Amino acid sequence: MSGAIWLCLLAGCEGSARPSVTTAAQSPALDAANAIRAMLAEGRNPAFGPLAPGERDQLTTLYAPQANAPLWVDASGRPSRDARDALALLGGAADDGLDPVDYSAAPLERLSATLQAVPTPLAPDVAAFDTGLSVSILRYLRHLHAGRVDPREIGFRMAAPADDHDYTALVRAALASHGIIDTAAKLAPPFALYRRLRGTLPRYRSLAADPTLGSLPAPAAPVRPGQPYAGLGALHRLLMALGDLPAETPAPAESSTYDGPLVEGVKRFQIRHGLQADGVLSKDTQAALRVPLSWRVRQIEFALERLRWLPHLGEKRFVAVNIPMFRLWAWDSLPPDGTPSFQTGAIVGRALNTQTPVFVEEMRYIIFRPYWNVPPSILRHEILPALDRDPDYLERHDMEIVSGQGDDARPVPVTAETLAQLRQGKLRVRQRPGPKNALGLVKFVFPNDYNVYLHGTPSPELFKRARRDFSHGCVRVEDPVALAEWALKEQPEWTRERIVAAMNADQPRQVNLTRPIQVLLYYITAAVMPEDGTVHFAEDIYGHDTKLERALRTSTFRRTSEVRLKPDTTSS
Repeated sequence: MSGAIWLCLLAGCEGSARPSVTTAAQSPALDAANAIRAMLAEGRNPAFGPLAPGERDQLTTLYAPQANAPLWVDASGRPSRDARDALALLGGAADDGLDPVDYSAAPLERLSATLQAVPTPLAPDVAAFDTGLSVSILRYLRHLHAGRVDPREIGFRMAAPADDHDYTALVRAALASHGIIDTAAKLAPPFALYRRLRGTLPRYRSLAADPTLGSLPAPAAPVRPGQPYAGLGALHRLLMALGDLPAETPAPAESSTYDGPLVEGVKRFQIRHGLQADGVLSKDTQAALRVPLSWRVRQIEFALERLRWLPHLGEKRFVAVNIPMFRLWAWDSLPPDGTPSFQTGAIVGRALNTQTPVFVEEMRYIIFRPYWNVPPSILRHEILPALDRDPDYLERHDMEIVSGQGDDARPVPVTAETLAQLRQGKLRVRQRPGPKNALGLVKFVFPNDYNVYLHGTPSPELFKRARRDFSHGCVRVEDPVALAEWALKEQPEWTRERIVAAMNADQPRQVNLTRPIQVLLYYITAAVMPEDGTVHFAEDIYGHDTKLERALRTSTFRRTSEVRLKPDTTSS
């Protein structure tokens, strides 16, 4: 078949300009199975270009049980009901935050239409369509289930969960039962948050396409309630569209000041965007209001992608900390409605140099009244310079130099000799248990390579701030007593009163959990709150959204799909 024919098929020639694909002179009359066998041997689809090595192996496995007979057409070579279902999935990939272009959705749809329109489809055309659809549906199912990007590519210190699905077997089973749509539904992440974000994506796409929701004027100074503001009308339209103003709220008069319902609407907007809910059009609030709605769409898409990286938890108890939203949720199991059993505020690592890592581990024990063993990096960069300025620094902060590991390590006096050994790494510093301890009065331990854990804090006033990236990487919990009560609920002897008593006892105490609890430290900047169904957005404090955007543009599957969209200009 000529390159011009495939060019028209893929680019969408109109009317009589589209070349016919039915003339025997244009292609030898091979049966479709032989054509598929030849394509697999050559590693090339004449319509979509070279097959990637992995795709070629998958297709070989997929077609072998049927002796390379086509899978997606009927006896006459027309696309089957299964093909139509598969094309609908690929065409609707955007519903899950995926890109239909990556699955050749439009070219496959055009080729399908051509096969239906011609009097007698030719074997090479059927083979090209069939194998092209197989490659795309296999890729789509894999992306829908496990994501398109390896989390480590964007700095997440975690590997995507092992994917033990045999996608070729899943496709064969789906074809046998005419259930490709059901198969895709079962592969989608099971989280309520995923379903809610997926449900809000069309609304935000519609908002992003609305030309009346343009940028707001930028005043030179913050606008406080009662002050004039030139953008009242635009602000009213935007807040109405976003749902932060009730639908019946009248538009402000031209002579109005910034007051009344608009202030309340801005407060709701501020809450949803992690800002101080004071109703002031501050620099940060104005910046959030001017973020293009198209970027809010991308944030939702990024969140859907990252949720595909998480392990499926089933009936396990688990704690999830969303780092950029400074929030912790806990679930006894994975309920269909996603309602958490417990939630509280969190403080996470500084964006500049002590970011909280993203990973999944198991909480195994709790330590009440813990020591804080000062990490070497904090000792080197903070404690030792402070000691140079103030020899009494350790005593004033209830710290001591110790020899050995564990809570029974022996304290040593502060002398020139021990300070020298401390600098050499032969001794270490720890902070004694008590109200000054940096960990507060309880520590939740899930052993990991990063020495990160959940803990209390002696500085609860920091939770009053909207942005809370203050820690050295660990996660501080706003209500540690309630978290301990929830974590120990399967051990009824640990009442709230006993927990409080242990937190205020004389010595540290470790309590092992009878059943480990999964802990997810994760990062998404768009979420639908389980409490009230409102959509919240967070600032990309660690720059992970930007990294993911770049990874999606340059990933191997994207380059491969672009190659496959090129028409074959060398075959006859």
